[in-house]
Amino acid sequence: MSETKFFTPEEVSERYRGGVSVGTLRNWRAMKIGPSFVKIGKAVLYPIDALEAWDERNRVQCRASQRVNEHVDDCS
Repeated sequence: MSETKFFTPEEVSERYRGGVSVGTLRNWRAMKIGPSFVKIGKAVLYPIDALEAWDERNRVQCRASQRVNEHVDDCS
């Protein structure tokens, strides 16, 4: 049986290099947006697999990489 790993809000903020503050996470929880979390008593925990899924949902695909590949193919 695999054990789910969790991050505290402070660890989530570190994961995103301070781009998402603990206060922002608190606001998102109040508005029911942002990554999924678990609340046990006063403890707020973010499952790592939920953060990874949230990362994927927010991934931005760039078309520039296609143009570079097409240009390389044209030169062959």
